[in-house]
Amino acid sequence: MTSAVNVAVLNGICHIEMARPEKKNALTAAMYQSMADALADAEKDPAVRVILISGSGGSFTAGNDLADFLATPPMDDSAPVFRFIKGFSELEKPFVAAVEGVAVGVGTTMLLHCDLAYAGAGTRFALPFANLGLTPEAASSLLLPLRAGYARAAELLMLGEVFNAQTAFELGLVNAVLPDGQVIEHALERCRKLVAQPAASIRLTKQLLKRSQQVLIGETMRAEADVFRQRLVSPEAKEAFAAFFEKRKPDFSRFG
Repeated sequence: MTSAVNVAVLNGICHIEMARPEKKNALTAAMYQSMADALADAEKDPAVRVILISGSGGSFTAGNDLADFLATPPMDDSAPVFRFIKGFSELEKPFVAAVEGVAVGVGTTMLLHCDLAYAGAGTRFALPFANLGLTPEAASSLLLPLRAGYARAAELLMLGEVFNAQTAFELGLVNAVLPDGQVIEHALERCRKLVAQPAASIRLTKQLLKRSQQVLIGETMRAEADVFRQRLVSPEAKEAFAAFFEKRKPDFSRFG
């Protein structure tokens, strides 16, 4: 595993920790690769009954490390980011998230695939795809309207504004909001309770809960990925990325 991802299996729980705290756990291709591998290994490992994901240093993840992202853009399905997204969307075992600090981009969209998710009161969420000249990922264009309603989903995905933990709870992205600093222990307690449940019953219950959406999720993710790859080389995306690195406001007025 890359040094920026810690993976430990203990007492039936596979704990995947994003560990790049100096960058608020901004994700690189190497980190995506490690996490995709960890998910695949956890699914196959009979000793693992629950998968928990969290971030170190008081942050969940600030989303993509844009410099790394542009150096190794995800241009086909084998890209680590797409492997990771496909991996968590198809998990048969319970997937739990402990979210604190910031949850940007995939840090928010992956919560739509979690079976249980808990956030610290101070957590800030954002879906800034449109702000970067890009489009939604991880079937969020399907799942967020189903979860939150079209109007709220459109506001979050089109404007890309930051929202707080209470709003995330009201939208159904997290199960509960906890005092900052208490999230990981609460999530571990929930994981331990899941470990004690009949493993086959839990997997089958998850399968039934997701049965009506699973085909649509796969179709939506493929459609999103096609558009996302096109948008990566669009003039708007190039302007957004240039503005980010030049620390200025992007100007999209030239583009139709």
